[in-house]
Amino acid sequence: MTQSTFALLFAAAAFGVAAFGSVAHAADPQSYRVDIASVGDGNMDSTLKATSDLLALRSTAPVSPFGLIARARSDVDRLTTTLESFGYYQCSVAIKINGTQLSNPGLADTLAALPKGSDAQVAISFTLGPLYHIGSIDIDGGLPEGVRSSLGLTTGAPAVASAVLAGGANLQTTLQERGYAFAKVDPPVAYETADAPTLDLRFHVFVGSKAKIGEVHIEGLKRMHEAFVRARLLLHTGDPYSPSAIEKARHDLLGLGVFGQVSLQIGTALDDTGGVPVTFKVRERARHAITLGAAYSSDLGGSATVTWADRNVSGKADVLTIKASGTDLGGSDTTGVGYNTSATYLMQDFGRRDQSLQFAVGALKQSLQAYDQTARTSGVTLSRKISSLWTASVGGTATDEQIFQNNVEYNYTLLAVPLNLSFDSTKLASPLDDPRRGIRASLTLTPTLAIGHPNATFIITQLKTSGYFDLDHLLPIDPGRTVLAASALAGVAQGAGETSLPPDQRFYAGGSGTIRGYAYQSVGPKFANGPAENLPTGGTSIEAGSLELRQRFGANFGAAMFLDAGRVSANLRTVPGEALVIPAPGKSPVGVMANSEGLRIGAGVGVRYYTPIGPIRLDVAVPVNATASDRMVPGYGSFQVYIGLGQAY
Repeated sequence: MTQSTFALLFAAAAFGVAAFGSVAHAADPQSYRVDIASVGDGNMDSTLKATSDLLALRSTAPVSPFGLIARARSDVDRLTTTLESFGYYQCSVAIKINGTQLSNPGLADTLAALPKGSDAQVAISFTLGPLYHIGSIDIDGGLPEGVRSSLGLTTGAPAVASAVLAGGANLQTTLQERGYAFAKVDPPVAYETADAPTLDLRFHVFVGSKAKIGEVHIEGLKRMHEAFVRARLLLHTGDPYSPSAIEKARHDLLGLGVFGQVSLQIGTALDDTGGVPVTFKVRERARHAITLGAAYSSDLGGSATVTWADRNVSGKADVLTIKASGTDLGGSDTTGVGYNTSATYLMQDFGRRDQSLQFAVGALKQSLQAYDQTARTSGVTLSRKISSLWTASVGGTATDEQIFQNNVEYNYTLLAVPLNLSFDSTKLASPLDDPRRGIRASLTLTPTLAIGHPNATFIITQLKTSGYFDLDHLLPIDPGRTVLAASALAGVAQGAGETSLPPDQRFYAGGSGTIRGYAYQSVGPKFANGPAENLPTGGTSIEAGSLELRQRFGANFGAAMFLDAGRVSANLRTVPGEALVIPAPGKSPVGVMANSEGLRIGAGVGVRYYTPIGPIRLDVAVPVNATASDRMVPGYGSFQVYIGLGQAY
């Protein structure tokens, strides 16, 4: 090797070491901060922030200084496209890193020279330019009368890309809903005018001819009887073609509960009947299922539940459910362990579509401060779905029970005919799902004959309602992130006074279902003397309400603040503080019951963890205006804790 060659190699090696050292330093992850300017429009600002990779990937995908420059250059294109989609087609996006333009060739050296551990400062600014508006709107192809308006576009409106594209999609949907199954609207072509920032739009439309529903096929059935499924279907050969009607039929099949999946295959040409063939591809769920559940509250303690279900007993979506729960496991308001067992058999589409018949038997035991109860129940309920919002039911129940209250035994046979009318506009598949909009309400009338000591005939009336209001229209937030929920309950027992109404048929308040913060059943009239002194007696009327603000954080977490209030009265005709005598069966009076002491208020906060089967709820509540008599009730505490699955209401 000659001296000159060695010198050249040495120089090259020295240059390589220097270059490698610089590159190696530049390859270290470069932390950075982003300052993105506002364009003065909240919707645009939030969209720009959501579009920016510099913001979205800042903490999750570290980059080298050179990678930061590449990410910023990519953001220029992404953000420009976003501004153009809002109608600013002469906009510009400027990004500086540590005050240096991206186009500056010295930017890499500037970043490489940053002290280790220091943040690069990224500044994003915008020049909007003029807002483009829609000029003329032409449609290439004939349209049926009354369809053009579905475009929803008018001359002079801002040329927002999403609105223009949605207009074409709306037009195509309207044509298909009118029966033009193969109608197609191509993406519009926009022409910029020379004398003003306007865009002339041209839509090419193929309408085609009207069609009807052709052959309806069902694939994937195993245990389910096809005749039952077809009777259930809302779609029939010869019906007018309608995508929404097809989708409604698919959703209705899912509502049977026996299918885990129902997909659609819609023909692309007319079949032999001259209609569009439709195929429902179903996948049946596993026939048997076992589920486990648990809940806890500081007043009632814990509960554990196991449920076994046969979702398809005879191939007609009939459901057999057996449930067993251990209840009153600890808790300040319980006096012993209880149980609640039941078996139900549900026959869907009984006698006619959207009508069901359910048989139920059960046994329960409760050991509470208010009373101890052992009961055996049986009943049958006929339910009919009147519409997508309304459901009505009528039933008959028989209950044989023994109740101990105030050291007195009551034995009753209760024969009841519950009548119910319910309304639900939340459009949720399960009551455990998190409601965001709509109203749930129910009115129940239960005429009851109580055969015991004394005999009694009475009617219990209850009205429950809950409303859910998504605040996304009032606040700059995404839908479903902040929800205001409210509930109300009113109930009255008529035909039997507090002296003849069975203890378990009376109204009680306090606990997770009414007034959180107060022990279960502790609000309302109480015995003033005797063995059950200071224990709740129950009443003949109840009023309760709640207001709850629910806020979600991230994908799975949330929080809540709530205020509950309510009261229970022994008799609507008495006044607060009035004493009432309670006679024991065949004996002299054994206690005195103080009437309602007025409204009770509870308040609290909670956290939520959202799962696919509903939110897991943890609430902590305190009594706001507890009186001395409330504090005398066993189980009273300065706060109460509630854990369960699903929202409080």
